[in-house]
Amino acid sequence: MTTVLLVRHGRTDANTAGVLAGWTPGVRLDETGRAQATQLAERLAPVPLSAIISSPLERCKQTAGMLRDGRRGLRVRTDRRLGEVRYGEWEGRELRELGKEPLWKTVQAHPSAVRFPGGESLRELQARAVTAIRDWNAELGTDATYLVCSHADVLKAIVADALGLHLDLFQRIQIDPCSLTVIRYTDMRPFVVRQNDRGGYVDDLLPAPKRKRKRRSGGSDAVVGGGTG
Repeated sequence: MTTVLLVRHGRTDANTAGVLAGWTPGVRLDETGRAQATQLAERLAPVPLSAIISSPLERCKQTAGMLRDGRRGLRVRTDRRLGEVRYGEWEGRELRELGKEPLWKTVQAHPSAVRFPGGESLRELQARAVTAIRDWNAELGTDATYLVCSHADVLKAIVADALGLHLDLFQRIQIDPCSLTVIRYTDMRPFVVRQNDRGGYVDDLLPAPKRKRKRRSGGSDAVVGGGTG
């Protein structure tokens, strides 16, 4: 199975200012965001990674670069399909102002019907992001564990797909700055094994001993009753 570590970029000044940054260039991590990325890098240091893929936007590349530090021979690769939503005319505006727009209620309750003025639809976002993940899964292989650094709405759309949720339910998913969400993709189905994780151990993400791997049959099967974890 392929294991994908989904990481949202660390906090930025735009986050604290309540501004919808979108594709605005030059948005970087603030002091807290850098500390968040440093802490996550320390937590993930024991986990072997096959690749690190990032949104092309600076805040994600900065976060991904900090997560790459100390991993010789590994470089950050970018994929535009994992870039932020194209918010169009909403980009750069304050969230409190956008909350007064008639479209805001639709974004909250019926996102599959939303197309941002001058931008893309959330259905298009989900299609490109999920396609990117599936393509990287195929390229890196079934034994790969790799990291993707992207944006909240992008990651929420990927998680909704993995959970089999309609896009209209994706606002129920929380993705905090520099949080870790983990999805394991098998031949039969994805398993969301962590979601919006902001601390704790990572032992379950380490490669299993070969003897355990041999005994593991039906990796695509869900354990009836929940199993031992």
